Amino acid sequence: MALINTIREKSGWAVGAIVIGLLLFMVGGDLFTGQNSFFGRNDRSVGEIAGQKIDYDEFNATLEQAKQAYTQQQGRQPDEQAMGYLREQAWNQLLYRIAFQKEFDKLGLAVSDDELTDMVQGNNVHPSIRQAFTDSTGRFDVLRVKEYLRNLDKMDPQAQAAFASFEQNLRPERLSQKYTNLLKMSTYVTSAEAKRFNEGQQAQVSLRYLFVPYFALSDSSVKVTDEQLQAYIDKNQGRFKVEDGRSLEYVSIPVTASVEDSTEVRKTVNELTTQFASAPADSVFVKLNSDNPTAPAYLTAADMPEKLREQLPLQVDKVYGPYAENGTYSLYKVTGQKTGDQAAARASHILIKSEGATPEADAAAKAKATEVLNKIKGGADFAAMARQYGSDGTTATGGDLGWFQQGRMVPEFEKAVFGASAPGLLPNLVKTSFGYHIIKVTAAPTKQTYRVATVQKSIQPTEGTRDAAYNKAQELKGQATDLESFRKAVAADKSLQKAEAKNLGRGDQAVNNLQDARALVRWAYGADDSEGPGAKNVGDVSRVFEVGDTYVVAVLTGERSKGTADLASIKPEITALVRNELKAEQIKQKLSATKGTLEQMAQAYGPAAQVKTADNVVLGQGMIAGVGNEPTAVGRAFGLKVGQKSVPLAGEQGVFVVEPTSIQPAPPTTDVAAARQQLTAQRAARTDGLIFEALKQHANVKDNRAKFF
Repeated sequence: MALINTIREKSGWAVGAIVIGLLLFMVGGDLFTGQNSFFGRNDRSVGEIAGQKIDYDEFNATLEQAKQAYTQQQGRQPDEQAMGYLREQAWNQLLYRIAFQKEFDKLGLAVSDDELTDMVQGNNVHPSIRQAFTDSTGRFDVLRVKEYLRNLDKMDPQAQAAFASFEQNLRPERLSQKYTNLLKMSTYVTSAEAKRFNEGQQAQVSLRYLFVPYFALSDSSVKVTDEQLQAYIDKNQGRFKVEDGRSLEYVSIPVTASVEDSTEVRKTVNELTTQFASAPADSVFVKLNSDNPTAPAYLTAADMPEKLREQLPLQVDKVYGPYAENGTYSLYKVTGQKTGDQAAARASHILIKSEGATPEADAAAKAKATEVLNKIKGGADFAAMARQYGSDGTTATGGDLGWFQQGRMVPEFEKAVFGASAPGLLPNLVKTSFGYHIIKVTAAPTKQTYRVATVQKSIQPTEGTRDAAYNKAQELKGQATDLESFRKAVAADKSLQKAEAKNLGRGDQAVNNLQDARALVRWAYGADDSEGPGAKNVGDVSRVFEVGDTYVVAVLTGERSKGTADLASIKPEITALVRNELKAEQIKQKLSATKGTLEQMAQAYGPAAQVKTADNVVLGQGMIAGVGNEPTAVGRAFGLKVGQKSVPLAGEQGVFVVEPTSIQPAPPTTDVAAARQQLTAQRAARTDGLIFEALKQHANVKDNRAKFF
């Protein structure tokens, strides 16, 4: 607590201990220091960073600090999903501290006690302290900080420990800032680079182009060999760097309520229906019998459940239901009614938007809307017209907006709907900022509200149902001793569905849509809990895992080591890339044999060749509207003269022949400093991430956390 003593000598109030909790959360999640290696045994090592072994206790201590910070901020203990995130955070903290400390030492970087004092009560106060000691007017009061520190001895041990942890983190954080600032300050952009950057943002070309997409040739017409695929990987190794991965095939047997389970719950709900009708205290009845008890409340037609809304108007003291929906039976008892403050209504509409901001565009939209309105007045079906002419998200539902309360729509629309006295088509168009609306009121406005008490019973699987699912999983496990027998057993049972998970990472928490499946991932990496060992070899079959409400049996189908991906693991992806290269050569040869204009070349090639135009294509963006990112084609267009055709070019989506129709060079860069500043800012923004990844790459990280977590 050296910093505390140093500050006390120079300072002199008290804020509640909750402030330090805030500080700990804000900083404690970034850089935790301290390491204690009590065990040197290899079996307790969770990994290695830059030649330094990370002991389980050291990692767990860092994890525990992160967990405490999370609990203070969230007010609850982290669940398993949050723990997965915190473990990753703790690992990165250790990686950061160890790998970066070596760099700090090389450069002789240090942080003095005076600097730390300055971060707490000086001219460069840490943002967390500034925020915690800022009053409601937004004014930071350093005297409150000093008074707090003077009274820290009188506070409870938890507050003292919290500040000690905060103090401990200040030094490494400042070291990190110094180091990254050194590298950021080394970011330099030359005048030539700035000019080239500016040209890329300003230069534009309009062009005509002939385009033959790769899909114009069937995949079956192009044969790709493994030798070609491997040659592609060898040539592009930097693109195919991978981390450790494990692949699985697995069967999920969900524990879902059976018909018998649903029938049993329905019997209970039927009994509750009778009891609910005569219950003297509805709130108490709901609290005692509902799986999701909520206090009775007054509801408008816009707020009540659809099943209940279908029964409008409702009767007081009547029980409605039971209604089955989404695995739940619901009962609704109306215990009162009154006139509310806001009206609710239901309507459908057809929105006709203007195609531009000009008076001509507005007039065209109004004319079209008037035409559609007249068709409906003449007998056309409103919903059919909405699906045909509507231009918003309601077209799929025939323009239906459902029920809505007053105050939720734009004023012009609401005035028309809530001004209606009865359901029906409104005779005139309604104009809003969105366009012209044709409106049909499907339920007249009403302020009537009902006090509703709700009882809900979830349809849950019984223990018998759960046992049946578990026994089925165990039966599969008993039949499967390797990959072949696993596949054979699955194929023989039509009720089983096999899924595949490719290249699961060491730290993954989920397996496809199976959440909280960490135990299964650990098994795939050779670790498991006390119930059994992990997989050792491809073809090993797992025990029965319980993942939420699902039982899972898996088989290890593949292992991938860190480095360059092997052909087998990325063959589908590589095959598509190499196949496109081969297609490009065929298309280019055929196009090169043709002469004349783009149209003549397209006609000679066949229907797959299309001639299109693209206006105002920006050099630095490399995008062709309607096609996508095509930097090769765009770049070549800028290297041609107006009217000059390029040779056939292999692009991302197909083969191009480009012909610029106009080229607008970038104006001379008069403000080189501004362009340099913009480009420098872009490069500096990437620095933090690039520094971390570079040090991580050179730290020779060995991650064995799957043995423990």
